[in-house]
Amino acid sequence: MPLRPFALLLSAALLAPAALADVHEVKMLNRGPGGAMVYEPDHLRIAPGDTVRFLPTQSGHNAASLPALLPAGADAFKSKINQPLEQTFSVPGLYGIQCIPHLAMGMVMLIQVGEPGVASLPSGLPPRAQERFSAQLKQLEAGQ
Repeated sequence: MPLRPFALLLSAALLAPAALADVHEVKMLNRGPGGAMVYEPDHLRIAPGDTVRFLPTQSGHNAASLPALLPAGADAFKSKINQPLEQTFSVPGLYGIQCIPHLAMGMVMLIQVGEPGVASLPSGLPPRAQERFSAQLKQLEAGQ
């Protein structure tokens, strides 16, 4: 009998981190405060284990990891067009997110998971995507 309370306590302790994880919502928009073809917000700082819910608020968008901006050991992901996606980020590091149909138009965002490290943006991105990533990285580095 004394084992049962211990088992319940152990179960609660193991499930506690999942209960403490946050869910962050990101809207996919044709137009927002940041211009045309944007994620709102366009950058996040989250804790390992947190989930991001990508919402196709307006049609024609998806959310996909950018292979050149994916921490080592993290799994790539991609939602279907016009479909919501809930993605849990467990591996610390900097993630680049893209809307595949609108990458050239700069529909990108950054997600910093855990403590920031040394970050550099990949080369070879479309100019508008590079410009937005640079602005987002500056905001993350400034603690915004």
